[in-house]
Amino acid sequence: MRNLLVTMRYDGTAYHGWQVQENAVTVQQTFQDALETIFGARLPVTGCSRTDAGVHAEMYCCNFRTESSISCDKLPLALNANLPDDIGVYACREVPPDFHARYSCASKRYRYLLHNSPYRNPFAVGRATVYRAPLDEAFLHAQAQSFLGTHDFASFAAAGGSVEDTVRTVQDARVHRDGDTVIFEVQADGFLYNMVRIMVGTLLGISEGKIEAGSIPQILRACDRGRAGITVPPQGLYLQKVFYTLDVE
Repeated sequence: MRNLLVTMRYDGTAYHGWQVQENAVTVQQTFQDALETIFGARLPVTGCSRTDAGVHAEMYCCNFRTESSISCDKLPLALNANLPDDIGVYACREVPPDFHARYSCASKRYRYLLHNSPYRNPFAVGRATVYRAPLDEAFLHAQAQSFLGTHDFASFAAAGGSVEDTVRTVQDARVHRDGDTVIFEVQADGFLYNMVRIMVGTLLGISEGKIEAGSIPQILRACDRGRAGITVPPQGLYLQKVFYTLDVE
């Protein structure tokens, strides 16, 4: 039995996230449909992460097992021939039997895009969150450094979540600008539900003066969702890269 790791990218606009749901179209379901066309059977697929409705992925990894001898060079082309245009597979490799797309992951990097301009950009619709008030990216970058390190991120998790361990280690956090786009990037060993979107909402709250500058350490220590900022919309969020101990591109 072969264990195959597939790497893809997708525009999440038309999907209710990655994971299969009843009465909703998801990326996993669509991917499994393509696999079934190729292999003639409904194969279980393990994804590297759950993504919410409307969230995009520049790099998404999943693995499945098959006895087929299909070449890893040919499988991406076969999958793309059976996938819609908003999902694109670009790599496949055989991995050890115990490899698990989610639990073998060492860290992940997300980015959040804010279209920061008073003028509409039709190319940002569905792919960035519009924020018209001026943003000082250098100031926000300085504030974001308080996320670095190992902390209890309960204040930055959606209320009512079932995860018991809310401690995560953030390895990198930065804010920078590319023209009219302000970009928040964060890399960590794991993320809680809505964690990145709440981190961005907190930075925006600081920018607006609704949350005190320099207060992120106190918000972290409070372990209280009510102390952090809003949950910003999903459309600006991208899973940018997934890191494994083996080389995956």
